[in-house]
Amino acid sequence: MPTTDTSGPAAQRQTPFLGLAPFLRTSIAGTDLRPIAQQMLALAESHPDDANLWMNLSIAMLSLKQRDIGLAIQGEALAQKRVYHLPAAEQPAKFRLLMLMAPGDLAGNTPLECLLEYSDIDLDLYYVSPENPLASPIPEHDAVVVCLGETEQNLPYLAALEVVLANWPKPVINRPKNILRVERAAASQLLQGIPGLLMPPTGQITRNDLDAVAQGRKKLADLLTDCAFPIILRPLGSHAGRDLEKIDSPAEIAGYLQQVGEASFFLAPFIDYSARDGLYRKFRVALIDGRAFACHMAVSEHWMVHYVNAGMYEDAAKRAEELSFMEHFAAFAERHGPALAAIQQRTGLDYLCLDGAETADGQLLIFEIDHAMVVHAMDPEELFPYKQLHMLKVKSAFRDFLFRLAPNMARR
Repeated sequence: MPTTDTSGPAAQRQTPFLGLAPFLRTSIAGTDLRPIAQQMLALAESHPDDANLWMNLSIAMLSLKQRDIGLAIQGEALAQKRVYHLPAAEQPAKFRLLMLMAPGDLAGNTPLECLLEYSDIDLDLYYVSPENPLASPIPEHDAVVVCLGETEQNLPYLAALEVVLANWPKPVINRPKNILRVERAAASQLLQGIPGLLMPPTGQITRNDLDAVAQGRKKLADLLTDCAFPIILRPLGSHAGRDLEKIDSPAEIAGYLQQVGEASFFLAPFIDYSARDGLYRKFRVALIDGRAFACHMAVSEHWMVHYVNAGMYEDAAKRAEELSFMEHFAAFAERHGPALAAIQQRTGLDYLCLDGAETADGQLLIFEIDHAMVVHAMDPEELFPYKQLHMLKVKSAFRDFLFRLAPNMARR
C-alpha cells in the first residue's frame, strides 16, 4: 500500500489518495492494518499539509473501528480540502464520475471505488459541506452520483442537494429525494403489496415503549400492528448487525435494554427463512438501471447471516452453493423479475442493492434495500475463482449504464 515518500522533491507532493478499496482488500486478506496506520500517522505528523495522507489515515482508522479518532482525522483532512481524486487505473480515462459524499463513517456513503476498482473511470469524491453543500469548485465531470446514505446526519445535506441538483447540467444518478426511500421503516411501507415479495412491516419505536412491553404495560401489537414474538430489534442507525437481536419474550426485551443504551429502535417481526436442512441463505443483489445482478450469497447455521462469519472461507460446500447461485442467477432474476422491477420503480433509484432470501413458499424476502452497500470482487481467487467473472458483470453493467447516460463519452 503506497505511502508518502519523505525524501527529496517527492516530499513536497501530496500522497496519492487511496479511497476505501485498498483498505478493504487488505482487511479481507486478513492483513493487520495497525502497522500501516501507525506508519501513516508518523508521516502525517511530519506532513501536516498533506490532506490526502490525512484522509487515507482516516479511512485506515475507521477500518480499524477507531471511530472517534478516524472522524477527527477526517475532519483535519476536510479542513484542508473537500475533493479527493482517484484516477482511473486505465488511462486515458473514458469517463469522469463525480461522487457526492457526506463526512462520517465508512458505511455512510456508496463505496463505488470498490465496485469500479481497476476501471477506466476517473472518480472525484466530493465531500459536501454543511453550510453550502457544493461550496468548493466543482471538478469537470460527465455525470454525478449522490452517494450520501440515508442517515439522520445526512438529511439536511440531502434536502439541500435536492434543490441544487434539480437543474444540474449533467446526468444525476440516485437523486436525493429517492434516497430517503431506503430508510428501513419507509422501505418497508413502500414495498408492501408487491406480489411475490415479502418485507416485514418495520416501525420506529422508543426505548420507553419497549420498556413498557417488557414490564407488561403494553403489548407488541400496540407498537406495530399485528406484531407478535419472536421479533427483531436493532437501534436506529445500526449497520452490519450491531446490536441486532432476535427477541422471544418480554423478559428478553428487558435484558436487551440493559445491554443496549440507545433511545430509539427499529422493530419488526422475525421471519424464519431457514431451509429444510436448517441452514439460512442470504444473498446480495445489485439493481443497476432496473437490471438485477448477483453480488454474493452466504450460507450459515445462524439466522443473522454475515458473509465474513458465515463459514464461506472454510467450507467448500458453501462456496459451491454460492457458485451455483451465481451461475443460475438468470433463472432467479426471471423468477423474481416482477418483484425486482417493482423495487426499482417504487424507489426510483438508478443504483441500489438489496439483501434478502427466499422463503419456503418461494417469495422474495427483503431484509434491507440500500444504495450504500459494499459491492466488490476482492475475495481471494484461490478460494473464490468464480467471483471475478460474475462481479465483472456487475462492474460492466454499471460502466455501460454510465455510457448510456452520456453516450458521447464512449467515443473518447
